[in-house]
Amino acid sequence: MKPLPGSQPDLGFAPLSDAFADDPYPAYTRLRDYGAPWYFADYDIWLLSRFDDVAAAAVHASCVRSPEAVMTPDEIAAQQVRDNWHDMPHHSRFVQFSLLNADGEVHQRLRRMIFNEFRTLSLQRLHAQTQAHVDRLLDAVIDTGRMDFIEDFAARVPGPVIGTFLGVPEEECGPLRQWSDDIVQYFDIDRSDARKALAERTTTEFYDYLLRLSDDRRRRPKDDLISRLIARYDAGDLSEDDYISTCMLILMAGHGSTIDILGNGLAALLAHPDQLQRLRADPSLMTTAVQEMFRYDAPLPFFHRFAAADIDFNGWQIPKGTKLGLLYACANRDEATFPQADRFDAGRTPNRHIAFASGAHVCLGNHLARMELDIVFSTLLRRLKDIEPTGAAVRRRGLSVRGFEALPVTFRAA
Repeated sequence: MKPLPGSQPDLGFAPLSDAFADDPYPAYTRLRDYGAPWYFADYDIWLLSRFDDVAAAAVHASCVRSPEAVMTPDEIAAQQVRDNWHDMPHHSRFVQFSLLNADGEVHQRLRRMIFNEFRTLSLQRLHAQTQAHVDRLLDAVIDTGRMDFIEDFAARVPGPVIGTFLGVPEEECGPLRQWSDDIVQYFDIDRSDARKALAERTTTEFYDYLLRLSDDRRRRPKDDLISRLIARYDAGDLSEDDYISTCMLILMAGHGSTIDILGNGLAALLAHPDQLQRLRADPSLMTTAVQEMFRYDAPLPFFHRFAAADIDFNGWQIPKGTKLGLLYACANRDEATFPQADRFDAGRTPNRHIAFASGAHVCLGNHLARMELDIVFSTLLRRLKDIEPTGAAVRRRGLSVRGFEALPVTFRAA
């Protein structure tokens, strides 16, 4: 086993740059070609870039999400001050703590509580509603022959879907996207005071809304997740923090990443017209094409782990307390695992990508996300033709996100 490298080359890794936003994959290639974990000083983290390393860390029992396994409460408090995570009472209670950031018994208890809600059978009842919603969105733009695919379409897809799943009335789904964006943006590496204030203010607004919705469900329970969660809360099975943080996580996880993968998926098809035509000729390939969209341009390219013990894996000695950065998007382009990894292949099999993570923290909503993409792209290809990019596409900036701010296209009705 080898220790982590002591001195390292400058690989030009600049995840907040415009160049990285436009195309991070040359930077990811440099990281993989380096052949070892690489220390990113700006974030005090060791980046794992090869598929085998990322996959091993994702499932390793001693690679955990919470710093509590490696730091004392005082050390955590000091770290929060250094990273500007402090003085955020509602963000700390409901966002920094969640199923996503918990480990062990706490994580297992919260995950078991909602696992059955995400079963394929449970999602089938959403299929017809999602199809009707997607058709309505397309009806609104189809005669214009042009749209910003993000603002006019993709951004309007997940709100009513995840809102229906949780129990938010459709007429109240409007703010969900902005709340999600404003809260999640603070998980990236740009943590200015202005972004901090926005995240805390929005979390408070979200909290107040969920309290009002909960009071309504107590008076008038329905067949939805929030009614079942509030019953568990009132019975003492959940704390308020458990209940609110889980509701927020489901709503946030179902928004931003879905919008991003819809934009990434369309961009991939437009950049590979042969694969677009292949899908038109054989719609049965949509299942594998959706999986390829997640592999090819993952919407959540980065997550962290802490080494809760000294770890030996894949030839490296990882000391306890090391913060690891799992670059899922980078791993998903590893030629050692995916032949012609930089090519979008609508029929790629096998395709064991890790865009949904793996192990204990594998994404609970992966079935819902794949269902939404299948419906959206099947509908687009059935109802539109001659889809072409037009104008300037604008990418989102950051290490933790991969998506578009704008993606203008033209088209004709089929």
